[in-house]
Amino acid sequence: MPTVAEIMRNHVTLKIESFDRLYLNGYIPTLQVPGQLISFLVKHCGKPIPSPSLLDQMTKNFVKAVEDYVQRENIPYILFEKGQRKDDIANSLRKKHPRRDSVIFVGVAQEKAQAFKGKKAATERLHFDYSRQPVYVKHYYFYIDDEDFGPCFIKICTYLPFAIRVCLNGHEWAKRQLEKRGIVHESLDNAFLSCKDPEVLQKICDSLGPTQIEAFFRKWVERLPFPLSAVDRAAGYRHELSLWQMEFSHTDVFDRPVRGREFFEAVIRDNLDLGRPERVQLLFDRKITKSTPGRFSTRVITSGVQPRIHISYKNTNIKQYFKENRAVRTETTICDAKDFSVGRRLSNLPYLRDIACKVNHRLLEVERVSKDCVISTESVERLTQPTVTNDGQRAPGLRFGDPRVMALFSALTLFLCLPSGFRNRNFRESVAHLMGVDASQYKSTQMTYDLRRLRLKGVIWRRPGTTRYILTPYGNKVAPFLTRLNARLFRPGFACLSEELGVHVPHP
Repeated sequence: MPTVAEIMRNHVTLKIESFDRLYLNGYIPTLQVPGQLISFLVKHCGKPIPSPSLLDQMTKNFVKAVEDYVQRENIPYILFEKGQRKDDIANSLRKKHPRRDSVIFVGVAQEKAQAFKGKKAATERLHFDYSRQPVYVKHYYFYIDDEDFGPCFIKICTYLPFAIRVCLNGHEWAKRQLEKRGIVHESLDNAFLSCKDPEVLQKICDSLGPTQIEAFFRKWVERLPFPLSAVDRAAGYRHELSLWQMEFSHTDVFDRPVRGREFFEAVIRDNLDLGRPERVQLLFDRKITKSTPGRFSTRVITSGVQPRIHISYKNTNIKQYFKENRAVRTETTICDAKDFSVGRRLSNLPYLRDIACKVNHRLLEVERVSKDCVISTESVERLTQPTVTNDGQRAPGLRFGDPRVMALFSALTLFLCLPSGFRNRNFRESVAHLMGVDASQYKSTQMTYDLRRLRLKGVIWRRPGTTRYILTPYGNKVAPFLTRLNARLFRPGFACLSEELGVHVPHP
């Protein structure tokens, strides 16, 4: 069977990196707290008393405007039922009534929202106190086929402060740009199966950013019935967009489905430990401590016959799956920008895109390295037998099967893709844990001796003038190969042999 590196090098017909789904929140910065609401009602609207009845009247006016819009434009109006998949209804109606750059239908649902509620204050003067409270209120879904973004929707709450949610898809945006340029392409669900000019396609995907998204939103603010008028928006009461959820994907399309299955089944079997904290720390390039929130685990979920692998970090998730039996999709979903110490403003989208792109690359590199580890018989002999280096230093052998040596190799696999290398201290803790002893029992002098053995054998390299060690290309092959050989062949084999002979062999 070909290695992962060979499959990715010789059997991938198209590689594309792009935003997938983008979920955005729309909020009015000047209508977020009770004081701002009272100022809006009294100073801007000119009402002497900020009564809750004014809010009720605004809701009724907005509902009537939507109903008039639906009748005037002859747009289907659908009441969503609980548990109903809205996207399935939208896809069905888009096929029956294709309408470019217009609203396909308007849906309505009762959903939870944070809205202003007022009550009369206990004072002699007529006064109302307001607070933000969770309520179940009517939401309108405007399902749109946009000229630039294709299928998307805008959801608007009918109660102040009129929260909005926008859903876009970066792949659909790229398809529309290809159509405008007359470039032939073939779709794979919401991705690409082929493209006549892949370089132009990737440039198009890279160009999507806050400017295009903001232009789309402002365009439909003017075209749809909105709860606030143009006068209100001109006075500063307009919606701004923030990031709620961002999906960034790396898609590899294979020439034959069998190659994709070979790749995916191999990486799932060999990378079930990617969800461990030390591995997640490498993928996301973020330090993980005991106080870091989240459940660090690798989940393999099977839907039908297609498995998927999930790795989590705080509110961020990496998902990898075999798409439509033709492509492997590696996708990083960021649900909270604060996981990476930035705000949720739309202007931070390029920074988060760069983070997600690097996470996808690191995952694919770890999978490639973990499978591309075949070594020759001469390499094994040179590693396990005592040798003498070119400068006359004696290099003790690293005996295969020795618990301490196998713990060294297993620990090295934890640091395969750490660009800055590792130090004696953190490596020693990992080795002691793998040997099943306390760190105090595995002394620093023993660690120094083992690091020297690894260095003289060419497995690791020490940066000049530092105490950091980095795996060599040879070490990248040796560590995964011998670790996997011991875990999959020798330990299970000896265990089965011992059971047949009736001999109890304690686990090392």
